[in-house]
Amino acid sequence: MNSNSADMPATGKDALLNRRGEERVPARFEVHFTQAQDAAKALRAYSLNISAGGLCLRTRRAYDVGSPVRMDMVVEGEAFQIQGVIAWVRDESEAIGVRFTNLSEEDRLRLQRVIDSLQP
Repeated sequence: MNSNSADMPATGKDALLNRRGEERVPARFEVHFTQAQDAAKALRAYSLNISAGGLCLRTRRAYDVGSPVRMDMVVEGEAFQIQGVIAWVRDESEAIGVRFTNLSEEDRLRLQRVIDSLQP
């Protein structure tokens, strides 16, 4: 198994990068990477779940834990431009975890309202 994950014990800086603060909700939508090198890595990336702090994406391209990414996404009709960092990678399921960084309080609250609307 080739996996770097928040599920594995981490110490120091890695522990802070991988700590999840909000509950994730299942959601499927397309994510577009806004940096040219990231767009080339992920022809299409789709979310598996999301929280106000991050999301899990299914992608066929490799990413390194700690790499910064910029993404555009539309969730339930709401558009977001998000910066994040790769928090974990699971090669066997072609999934990555992205922790949001530099999200304004206004965008975080707007994203949380959208996420709340997704819950049953």
